[in-house]
Amino acid sequence: MPGKTLISKARTYQEIGAFWDEHDATEFGEQTEVEFEVNIKSQRRYYPLDGYLSLKIRQIAEERGISEETLLNLWVQEKIDQARSQQ
Repeated sequence: MPGKTLISKARTYQEIGAFWDEHDATEFGEQTEVEFEVNIKSQRRYYPLDGYLSLKIRQIAEERGISEETLLNLWVQEKIDQARSQQ
């Protein structure tokens, strides 16, 4: 970590942590009130999967050097593309 941080003058991550343990942002500069919206709906969906299928997916993903999530998303996308092309 080159140099020092502007507010804490810390030279290491440990010093930065120690500084912010003792201070908060309201002590520095002007504070501006802001408003924003947060959408807390999950962008992911979870589906139950047979244990045997899960094991096979894990094995194939490891063989290909990708995550199980990536493998499943690729396969599902392929199936969706196939289904759409058959309509």
